[in-house]
Amino acid sequence: MKIIAMIPARYAASRFPGKLMQDLQGKPVIQRTYEAAVKTGLFQEVYVVTDSLVIYECIEKIGGKAIMSKKEHECGSDRIAEAVENMDVDIIVNVQGDEPFTDRESLAGVIEVFKDDHKKEIDLASLMTRITDWVEINDPNTVKVIVDKESFALYFSRAPIPYPRARELDIPYYKHKGVYAFRKEALMDFQRLPMQILEATEKIEAIRYLEYGKKIKMVETNISGIEIDTPEDLEKAKNVWK
Repeated sequence: MKIIAMIPARYAASRFPGKLMQDLQGKPVIQRTYEAAVKTGLFQEVYVVTDSLVIYECIEKIGGKAIMSKKEHECGSDRIAEAVENMDVDIIVNVQGDEPFTDRESLAGVIEVFKDDHKKEIDLASLMTRITDWVEINDPNTVKVIVDKESFALYFSRAPIPYPRARELDIPYYKHKGVYAFRKEALMDFQRLPMQILEATEKIEAIRYLEYGKKIKMVETNISGIEIDTPEDLEKAKNVWK
């Protein structure tokens, strides 16, 4: 089974443009993320796929592997699908470019899902981490996920799900971490299938897979990491790196 990592790296992030090229203790954020993915030792290949010549040249300069997107893409899945279309691979792991603290344990967890799936019934695997802070639970920038008894995703939302009508119950809330592992077939299906109303409303690409009947196995992790979405996040990352 050939397993590769793809790091989608869009330069013009809406909340923090150019964040992937910001300095993180002597190296750009995207370089830190690329090196962290390589360091896990989990992948036969690690690529950065980008729309930015600056990012492309940054990775090439350090001897890394970078791919320039040929088209404009709305989401990371589409960008990766274009890059892997003609590659002979089985599993593609989407590592977020703004997570320089990417860890081996979490990535190994989503890969293990496919090693145990002998009937090839699972299309995707992804990560979730439990959250208890009500500010975060209610924050629309935090994507929440609910799962069934077998930890398959039922729905993703920016709203608090489930709705806490009975707060006396100890209902677990989970944050969806944007690390995906795809079977190649599921990823190629994604780019061919048109966006439906739920994905368009929530602006969460994982919903498209659910709307078309794909099975997403969620893996719980206690490692939250730091996603660099704002200048404040970058400062926090710098302090942690020290």
